[in-house]
Amino acid sequence: MNRPEDIRIEEYDYPLPDERIAKFPVPGRDTSKLLLYRGGKISETVFNKLPDQLPSDTLLVFNNTRVIQARIRFRKESGANIEVFCLEPDTPSDYAMSFQSTARCRWLCLVGNSKKWKEGELRHPLRINGQEIILRAERISAHPAGSIIEFRWDDPDMTFATVLEAVGELPIPPYLNRATQESDKETYQTVYSKIDGSVAAPTAGLHFTPKVLEALSAKGVEKAELTLHVGAGTFKPVKSDTIGGHEMHTELISVNRTLIGELATTDRLVVAVGTTSVRTLESLYHIGVSLSRGGQLPPHGTPAVTQWQPYTNNATLTRKEAFAAIAEYMDKEKMQQLVTSTQIIIVPGYKFRVAEGIITNFHQPHSTLLLLVSAFVEGDWRSIYDYALTHSFRFLSYGDSSLLLKQ
Repeated sequence: MNRPEDIRIEEYDYPLPDERIAKFPVPGRDTSKLLLYRGGKISETVFNKLPDQLPSDTLLVFNNTRVIQARIRFRKESGANIEVFCLEPDTPSDYAMSFQSTARCRWLCLVGNSKKWKEGELRHPLRINGQEIILRAERISAHPAGSIIEFRWDDPDMTFATVLEAVGELPIPPYLNRATQESDKETYQTVYSKIDGSVAAPTAGLHFTPKVLEALSAKGVEKAELTLHVGAGTFKPVKSDTIGGHEMHTELISVNRTLIGELATTDRLVVAVGTTSVRTLESLYHIGVSLSRGGQLPPHGTPAVTQWQPYTNNATLTRKEAFAAIAEYMDKEKMQQLVTSTQIIIVPGYKFRVAEGIITNFHQPHSTLLLLVSAFVEGDWRSIYDYALTHSFRFLSYGDSSLLLKQ
């Protein structure tokens, strides 16, 4: 078998006319279309019928991350517009601590129109709760993924979360080719979002409503949550000829001890809501393998699972054994929350260890997300996408979704 690194990205192309990209969601979240893929057979229904499609012994795993208003627009005295896009906290590096920072904090950011901002500070006047303050931004240093920017503001009692809420803009995907609208503040968040930190929504979850969640509970489906903060790298196309030339972005994951224990013991069918949940669950398996061999969690900023690690570690543990190793480690270290990061890439040739079903939207050509889908359906992605294209499915973040099951 060829190495996964040798996969040619040109083989993961399909025609996606602009009119098939959903610019806005359907009026009712759960009235979107749902493609059903079961062991090679394809059909369709409406998303609010999802409870009818899952067995009662399912464990449905959600990503509870919440999208932050990460885009800040500054205007220099010269008239130049500078866009600062917050990617992840630098000082303090913990998301919660950074959002609760007062007076100042530093973030890793992308800077738009950077050539117009050589030096000095940017200033943005704003009014919060009737009080006028000035938000200042200063470029501290270069970074391989952008720039380290220090933000400062006048009120020593005001948190950065409050400042972002007042001045920031929700960063909807660039392929929507439109400005963020007020409605996006609601429609581009899942109804169960809780933990601030993403710069893009885990879009498979956008279809869920309280009514669907209640129906799932009534069916006997068990629900669990984890957190993966989605980075801007999720939109990064593969530009190399082979996937081996693509550097996967690193994203922070956070999982509580309860879910680890559940996955160490349950016989339920594990279905992941979204590719972010898949990446987290599969990363956890490989973390468990490492811990079972006497390994340790790496320091902050170093991914616990590197890009190609799952393809080389010759793991033989069952899912339960791997998660039991994590549980034992957490208990020994008196940890209730496992917080680390992952750089995992899932492409054809990957052996799934945890996810037995996936709920996911339809992804861009030449994307790592399309490769993940192909890996799960063992190369049968084209029949799924051909069906969606010929049956009026809507694509990408605000589009329709699919339920992929092995059988």
